[in-house]
Amino acid sequence: MSRTVAAGTVTVGLDGSRESRAAAEWAAGEAQLRALPLRLVQVWEPLPEPMAQAPLPDAETGRHRAGRIPRETAGELRLSHPGLDVRTEQLPGGPAEVLCRAAAEAELLVLGSRGMSGIGGFLVGSVGLAVVAHAERPVVLVRAPETADGHGTGGAHGPVVLGLDTGRPSEELIEFALTEAARRGAAVRVVHGWSPKPSYAYALSVDPGFHETLAQYESTALNELLHPWREKFPDLEIVAESRYGSPAAQLVEASRDARLVVVGRRTRRGPGAHVGHVTHAVLHHCTAPVAVVPHD
Repeated sequence: MSRTVAAGTVTVGLDGSRESRAAAEWAAGEAQLRALPLRLVQVWEPLPEPMAQAPLPDAETGRHRAGRIPRETAGELRLSHPGLDVRTEQLPGGPAEVLCRAAAEAELLVLGSRGMSGIGGFLVGSVGLAVVAHAERPVVLVRAPETADGHGTGGAHGPVVLGLDTGRPSEELIEFALTEAARRGAAVRVVHGWSPKPSYAYALSVDPGFHETLAQYESTALNELLHPWREKFPDLEIVAESRYGSPAAQLVEASRDARLVVVGRRTRRGPGAHVGHVTHAVLHHCTAPVAVVPHD
């Protein structure tokens, strides 16, 4: 079932951190690609009721100071992206809930994530994970540049990498990745990792050639799945890679020179919604921006 695209904006969750500013800069370029306005959203958490009723003269002052963050960021983005329509908002409430609502009104929601000091990988906080797990529109996690020249946010001229499960493919996921690649004039690298079923253990032990048979089967299935998409996007270079091993590990490796990594999340209503283990690993370890696309 295809979701209705929410025409409107590319939206960024902004908190003044280096990571959220990197996300805003990336989102500004995305808004220009899509010819959409850029919406900078800062969440303002109201004081608890007992405190809200007490006279706190600094409370509004603090909110006003915080309001400088989106205003200043908007000014910087208007200078670096002439002609871009940049809008700012302060919205009250819990960050995850507010950002999920903001995502529902946008084509794309963009958030920042930061590197983990002394440990390989990135830190996706509880708010970011909650938004990714519950948002009904695609969410992109962007890393802050590791150096002044922008290294660490993905390859400027690399492919769009798509993680695909041939057993449960999603048309929404594939179309999102291919459309993003077409916008950028980039190739698409479709990555499919597979492992033999436990029931194949005996066959593998007695027939050394059985592994090669499985590999050929998986490769053929992937190319057959992509055949109609190659016809739909005839000008797009689509490279299919089906390899034995962990899908998450292969996606992380492929992300090193990617412009964008695209993975899916199956929608589950209610409090049980969560991010799958492959997507979770990609979010924490891919160096490129990661788009998580919800699908049925």
